[in-house]
Amino acid sequence: MTTATPGFNNPIPASIMTPDAVDTRIGRLEFFDGFPTESTTQAVFDHLDFIRGVQVFLDFIPAASLEAARRGVASVGVTSPHQVLIFDDLMDSNPLFLTGNTDTVYALAFLDLAEDGPTVVEIPPGCGPGTVDDAFFRFVIDMGLPGPDRGQGGRYLIVPTDFEGDIPDGYFVGRSPSRVNLLILRGLLVDGRPEAPTRTFKEGLKIYPLSAADNPPAMEFVSGSRKSFNTIHANNADFYAEVAAVIEREPVDLFDPELRGLATGIGLRKGRPFAPDARMRAILAEAAAVGNATSRALAFRTRDPAAYLYEGSLWKAGFIGGDYRWLIDDGVGGRNLDSRTTFFYQATVNTPAMALRMPGRGSQYGLLNQDNTGAFLDGGKHYRLRIPGDVPAKDFWSVVVYDPQTRSELQTPQPYPSKNSRRDTLTENPDGSIDLYFGPTAPDGTGSNWTATVPGKGFFLILRLYGPLEPWFERTWKPGDAEQLS
Repeated sequence: MTTATPGFNNPIPASIMTPDAVDTRIGRLEFFDGFPTESTTQAVFDHLDFIRGVQVFLDFIPAASLEAARRGVASVGVTSPHQVLIFDDLMDSNPLFLTGNTDTVYALAFLDLAEDGPTVVEIPPGCGPGTVDDAFFRFVIDMGLPGPDRGQGGRYLIVPTDFEGDIPDGYFVGRSPSRVNLLILRGLLVDGRPEAPTRTFKEGLKIYPLSAADNPPAMEFVSGSRKSFNTIHANNADFYAEVAAVIEREPVDLFDPELRGLATGIGLRKGRPFAPDARMRAILAEAAAVGNATSRALAFRTRDPAAYLYEGSLWKAGFIGGDYRWLIDDGVGGRNLDSRTTFFYQATVNTPAMALRMPGRGSQYGLLNQDNTGAFLDGGKHYRLRIPGDVPAKDFWSVVVYDPQTRSELQTPQPYPSKNSRRDTLTENPDGSIDLYFGPTAPDGTGSNWTATVPGKGFFLILRLYGPLEPWFERTWKPGDAEQLS
């Protein structure tokens, strides 16, 4: 005869029972016959709000990042689609942009489909990689070299996803679920200089509502070069206010119900003011701190072996998994949330051209923040990085130095913390390889190959290949690791 569990008529599996007390990472949880005590109830509700706050931070980084970029660009006078921020003297280290580069002429604008309706973007021939992303930094359409115009120029029409009106002939059409959309174009340097692509944009780029096609507004170009302004999302509790602004402005279905529910759980809901009380403000401040720390751990100390480009090397991929949607096995394994967080904590602009195998078009990236011993790169020390000869890049390659705090270009007396195979005169080794040097001072005889760093600050590198070729995709060519010299 089997003995009944005390208090029951029959034996009850222990696995479904709740003990009177259990010790956990949030403290001792206590119960009376399964009823949580008042203190336990408060503890688990605080914890539930906290973990939702952390998850909102991790999952909504793309939305907060695009919103911060919109605000930053507006701060220098670019507030309408016909106004374009252009880096006519390249992007130096003054403005704060997530891993922006010094190597192309950027042209940025923000479209407002709710205000303007279907919007025309005319891009000139010779445009480098260009992209439109929605307010959650999801891909809408490519332009320029990787786009359907293949660098020949053309007219694009960006319309809301649910647009049912007539679309005139002669347009490449992109459909977006969001009101706000980021347009970013890159102009490739000519003879290492920005004047030609700048002129191409100023003479040939047009943005206007389709309804104003007969009388489009005059284009305005605002220089972003050598200006100090911020386009990076907050890493404290202000982050949630940035997300609240996006949720309130955009269509409700920009985010799926799971994400909307997560946000609603901490008071972020369309049509309702975001007004956390003192208890929730304290929880969200801590959640943002943990979310920020988690993002930094994912970005700089990844535990994902798929992040590394080469076996035995510390070079990491820009798109972990090689899918701009961050889907695992085309969605069979779901979405790689850590990979998405890693990317958007460090970078902006989402396009297949940075992830797919597109030899001779688009761009590919490698990131390095540790030396060959595994130690973080230290601005007070000296390093050598060898770039082998025959770099598999049809257009050019570059190495840019970034600040781990801002994930923007490292600010030093050198306004452009980078080396570029087209722009710079670099000393080659007899075998065609190039040694790049990084440190607070230039080792003797290395000035043209040296990029300054800052004692007391870390740094990391991004290698870019524009027009990547087969050896890159086959991983038969790889850069060296950073070796500490002193």
